[in-house]
Amino acid sequence: MADKTPNPAMRQLDVLVGTWKVTNFEDGKETDQGTVRFEWLEGGFYLIQHVELGVSRSVEYIGYDPETGTLKSHLFGQSHEILKYTWEVNGDTLTIWYGDPGSPARFVGKFNEDRSSNTGAWEWPGGGFQSTMVKA
Repeated sequence: MADKTPNPAMRQLDVLVGTWKVTNFEDGKETDQGTVRFEWLEGGFYLIQHVELGVSRSVEYIGYDPETGTLKSHLFGQSHEILKYTWEVNGDTLTIWYGDPGSPARFVGKFNEDRSSNTGAWEWPGGGFQSTMVKA
């Protein structure tokens, strides 16, 4: 019989719930801005992210993967490609790996003291950009 309660590891994502204004920068210049909105799917097994950033629109479902003991996601955007990520909030640090933990393609950002903003960068071999999100 399936578990009737979400894995407690999902609670680390509570800090994300709500609407955030996102601004991305490259070489100190703003490249795009928009919003991301996080909400729990009824039951609490999945956190849903709605993205409206620049011209990009996507939705992402984040849930607990019992095989790896990590928070995995699938992002559905404006192409046929389904992107897979691993999420972690540890203390004041949000890390999102493209694929699995340890991937060189990742976002690492720090929350401020009251957790109303997060500043960090997406990086991958040969590139990256800075990103700030502020709770709306």
